Amino acid sequence: MHAVVFAYHDVGVQCLKALVNAGIKIDLVLTHQDDPNENVWFASVAKLCESEKIPYLTPSASELKSLIPRIQELAPDYLFSFYYRYMIPAEVLACAKIAALNMHGSLLPKYRGRAPVNWAILHGETETGATLHIMEAKPDAGDIVGQKSVTIDPDETATEVFGKVSKAAVTVIEQVLPELIQGKVPRKANELHKGSYFGGRKPEDGRILWGQSAKKVHDLVRAVAPPYPGAFTPWQGQTMIVAKTTLQGHFPGNLNLEEPGIQLVDNRVFGICGNRQALEILEWFPATT
Repeated sequence: MHAVVFAYHDVGVQCLKALVNAGIKIDLVLTHQDDPNENVWFASVAKLCESEKIPYLTPSASELKSLIPRIQELAPDYLFSFYYRYMIPAEVLACAKIAALNMHGSLLPKYRGRAPVNWAILHGETETGATLHIMEAKPDAGDIVGQKSVTIDPDETATEVFGKVSKAAVTVIEQVLPELIQGKVPRKANELHKGSYFGGRKPEDGRILWGQSAKKVHDLVRAVAPPYPGAFTPWQGQTMIVAKTTLQGHFPGNLNLEEPGIQLVDNRVFGICGNRQALEILEWFPATT
């Protein structure tokens, strides 16, 4: 079996390795150049390709259609997309002789779209997962090929959950590869009415609104904790990144729960929230400008 793979990030690296280990011939990889303005904390698909001597390109989104003749000439059995950031044109998807498959970091149909792990934590979910599905022109809408769930613990950050999702993605690939290698694509309906689509997130979305409940603020902090841009709040004339909070433990009896915002008591930092509950800020630091 031959494949063309669109890949980036840890999921891209690990799933690409799984394909290679299964004996799939990777004829070409499309990946991204790292953004110098982004905190790149994840593994490099380009470096993996160099070490494995796999041909790769880093086209811009506008250049993808120009690659159609090359991909048609390669005549891949499968196209795979593993955390590739650009929408892949339908004309490119049609180059796959058997199927074009995408790995998404949620339990589809929930959390279709961008930043699925972050959104799941923001909404207080207790589980998420990885889903391999048929690629269509509409994002994350095709039939489900394989799926595995993972738990989201109450204090886990997006990075920690993403690590779980990355492992789940590899498990999904390894489970379905025996059938894919035989040219069989297991599939079940992706019932879109049971989920929602979410867009990307901007650093400004990390602003803490102390009028919200303590749990909502805690979920925001862990959903965007570094190496993501981080939740932030003003304090004494500067912007502070709130990197870690807890809803547990002994809280001083002299906290004023009537005034939302930051309070310092006994050399400890607390955030008072709109539901008259407190959370403790365990890690915070000034934002860099």
